[in-house]
Amino acid sequence: MQKKVGMTQSNYIPWKGYFDYINSVDEFYFYDDVQYTKQDWRNRNKIKTPKGLEWLSVPVGSKTRNRLICEVELKQHDWQKSHWGKIRQAYQKAPYFKKYKAFFDELYLGNTWTNLSEMNQTMTRRIASEILGITTPIGDSRPYKLTGEKADRYIPMLKEIGCTTYLSGPSAKSYLTEERMAEDGIELQWMSYEGYPEYPQLYPPFEHGVTVLDLIFNTGPDARSYMLTR
Repeated sequence: MQKKVGMTQSNYIPWKGYFDYINSVDEFYFYDDVQYTKQDWRNRNKIKTPKGLEWLSVPVGSKTRNRLICEVELKQHDWQKSHWGKIRQAYQKAPYFKKYKAFFDELYLGNTWTNLSEMNQTMTRRIASEILGITTPIGDSRPYKLTGEKADRYIPMLKEIGCTTYLSGPSAKSYLTEERMAEDGIELQWMSYEGYPEYPQLYPPFEHGVTVLDLIFNTGPDARSYMLTR
């Protein structure tokens, strides 16, 4: 039986390509039992505003060195109200903001997030299933207690879950090869993020590299028609 698997670190309110990646595989796994990296997408993303692009960064403190993503605690909580306020201000004039306002009200104001990984995974799962209609089963790498480095770390897990094709993000090209995966009977494919159509977006010029919230608030139920995996 053929099974295509994807796996990557959780991101904060990811861009649309992240959800295309999830929707391109038979099973998707969060890979948060790896080193947290600063100034990355784990705890921040961009929104569009009348003044241009703006970063929204979740405060994680200074003690993140030598911590896994799944170990990063969120000890401050005032950012939740602040981020939602900035999102509201930026997108309140978008055609579908009112349709999804209650959904994000609950995510931002109805929870007190204390762990970065838990928050990222919860938000991503719910956006994928409840808004974008993505049905890919989503798991977590932590129960497999991975050890080792780079590909040698997760190939045993891929074999255990019956993966026949591994769809990798392009960032792994620095260390992952078709020959290495073939040694364990797994075909390697690369995810491509080329060819996205533009959609009606506030505040030109158009920008693809923003949180998926931009796509959702601007296109609503038609969001999937502007993604690669429809």
